[in-house]
Amino acid sequence: MANANIKKVKSSEIELKDRLVTINRVTKVTKGGRTFGFSAIVVVGNENGVVGHGLGKAKEVTIAISKGIDDAKKNLIKVPVIKGSIPHEQIGKYGGARVFLKPAAHGTGVIAGGAMRAVLESVGITDVLAKSKGSSNPHNVVKATINALSELRDAATVAQHRGVSMDKVFNG
Repeated sequence: MANANIKKVKSSEIELKDRLVTINRVTKVTKGGRTFGFSAIVVVGNENGVVGHGLGKAKEVTIAISKGIDDAKKNLIKVPVIKGSIPHEQIGKYGGARVFLKPAAHGTGVIAGGAMRAVLESVGITDVLAKSKGSSNPHNVVKATINALSELRDAATVAQHRGVSMDKVFNG
C-alpha cells in the first residue's frame, strides 16, 4: 500500500527515545534439548511527531532490544500533532487488528491500551481517545496504530493537495 502522505525521516537528524512494547520468549526444540530465544517489539520516537517501530530477535534480551531499536530507526514516519492531539478521527488496520483514534480536548490524556499507548506517547500525542478492536496481538496492534497515524493529514496538507486556500478547506 503506497501512501502519498507518508513522510520518511532520517534518524541521524533527531534525538529519539525508545520504548519497549513486548518481549516474547520463543523456544526451538532440538534433539539436544530446548533452545530459548527472544523477540522484542520496540517503538522509537522524538515525542514531537516522529515515530517508528521495529522487531529484534536474538538469544539474549538486551541484544534483541538493541536490534529492535536499530530496526525501528530505519522506518520512521512524520505525524501531524496539533496541540497535543491528532487532527481528525482515523481508523487503522493491519492483519486482524483494527484501531480507532479520535482527537480529544486538552487534559484528557492518552486513553489507549498497552501497545497503542507506547506508539502514541512516542509520537508526542498527549490527548487522544483510542480503541483497539479485533486482534490484541501486539505486533499487529503496533502496525495498525502506525498505519492510522500515517493516514492523518493536517489542514495545510489538505489545502496544498487540493490547491485551495486554508479558508476553503474549513468553509467548504
